[in-house]
Amino acid sequence: MKIAVVAIGRLARSPETGLVKLYADRATAAGRALGLGPVEVIEVESRKPGKAAEAEALRPHLVDAHVIACDERGRTRASRVFAEEIATLRDRGVRRLVFLIGGADGLAPDLVQAVQGNLAFGPQTWPHALARVMLCEQIYRAVSILGGSPYHRD
Repeated sequence: MKIAVVAIGRLARSPETGLVKLYADRATAAGRALGLGPVEVIEVESRKPGKAAEAEALRPHLVDAHVIACDERGRTRASRVFAEEIATLRDRGVRRLVFLIGGADGLAPDLVQAVQGNLAFGPQTWPHALARVMLCEQIYRAVSILGGSPYHRD
C-alpha cells in the first residue's frame, strides 16, 4: 500500500523539512517487507487563497485513495491503534492511503466530510511544518510497530 502525505504549501529549507524527509525515508525502507510504502510527501500549491481553492488543488491527489484528513476536530489515536488501522487498510486491499494537511485555515468542511477518516494530534493547534513532521514520524512509528522493531516502547 502506497502512503502519501498531501499538504498545502511548500516548506522552505528548515530543520522540519529535513525531519519530514528522514521519517518518510525511514518508513519507506522499513515498510518494504510489510507491503507498505513508499511514503511520499506531496506539496500542493493553490493558485487562489482560501479553503475552497485549496480543496480543489488537493482533489486530484485523492483519486482512488483511502483519505484521512488531519483536522483539529479529528479523532486522536494511540500509536499502536494507528498502526493497526494502517495494517487493516493494507490487509483489506487498499492500494493507496492519503493523509491530508490543509493550509493555514485548515481544510474545507466539505472536503473533511467527504474523506474516509480524520486524525487529530490533540486539542492544540500546531504549525504546519511540525504537523508534517509529527505525521511522518507517526507513520514511521506505525511501520516499526508492525515490523516488530524496538523503536516504539509502551
